Amino acid sequence: MSEDPKKAATTGQDKMLTSPEQQALINEMRRLIGPQSGKASIFCSDACISRYLRARNWNVKKAAKMLKVTLKWREEYKPEEIRWEDVAHEAETGKIYRSNYIDKHGRTVLVMRPGRQNSKSTKGQIKYLVYCMENAIFNLPPEQEQMVWLIDFQGFNMSHISIKVTRETAHVLQEHYPERLGLAILYNAPKFFEPFFTMVKPILETKTYNKVKFAYSDDQNTKKIMEDLFDFDQLESAFGGNDDTGFDINKYADRMKEDDKKIPAFWTRENTPSSVPTHVPSLDSTRLDSNTDDCSDNEKLDSFPDLVVDTGIINPNQKSLVNEGERKASAD
Repeated sequence: MSEDPKKAATTGQDKMLTSPEQQALINEMRRLIGPQSGKASIFCSDACISRYLRARNWNVKKAAKMLKVTLKWREEYKPEEIRWEDVAHEAETGKIYRSNYIDKHGRTVLVMRPGRQNSKSTKGQIKYLVYCMENAIFNLPPEQEQMVWLIDFQGFNMSHISIKVTRETAHVLQEHYPERLGLAILYNAPKFFEPFFTMVKPILETKTYNKVKFAYSDDQNTKKIMEDLFDFDQLESAFGGNDDTGFDINKYADRMKEDDKKIPAFWTRENTPSSVPTHVPSLDSTRLDSNTDDCSDNEKLDSFPDLVVDTGIINPNQKSLVNEGERKASAD
């Protein structure tokens, strides 16, 4: 759906810039960060620089500062060098994995099941998350740059809540993977999770926060939203789909090992300029509600592109795919 450009400044949307204007800012960013070589040169494509600019609302100085911090982090952390063997122990329970299907916008899907947490190590959990992020990005189609998070709360209890892990997750994702999360769907989150989510909202940027949507299996509107986003024959039954296959750690390990073999070639390829995708999914591009054509982003309860924790400050009940009051009413 389209948005009135006059509303852009007040709804948290990016500035409305023409392609020549965007390219000029990208060129200015390149001047500020200076010449890059090796993996940094490959990383700093036009599309990448554009994401950092959008994350900072096209403020070149702020975006350049942000990108420089990421380049330093990547040089030290070396996320592209993490391999399956380094994180396999974190993956055993299926708490995070890349699904074998994409959504109808071509976005890769990370399935998360916090109720299957099997580690007390914040460092280990973040390392595995980074590995999953890198793998999801690696498997994106050329015209797409965002992913979807499907978060299943089955088996989740208070013992799985960690402010420390949440804070570190938000930091890594917002600072080093800007504009990579298109939508995060929190499926059947328990009632006690909502106050926690409200409590951590200060560490989430507005864009990230606005990408987080609550969904409930007993709500008809949720079912319609999921049908708009996914092929139900591929979507797992835990999210209302028809696939009952389930997670198989051995098959998943084989998939990841095959991907790992391809990674070195990607980071040693000849560095050719990468153009900015012609279509960048936004809250407008994923219809989650049939009555959102004339709504601002803060009023849309239905669309969503990425969630690794981007930023937004709102009552979860007001920013959910399904309004809690309506959900209770329909249940009655």
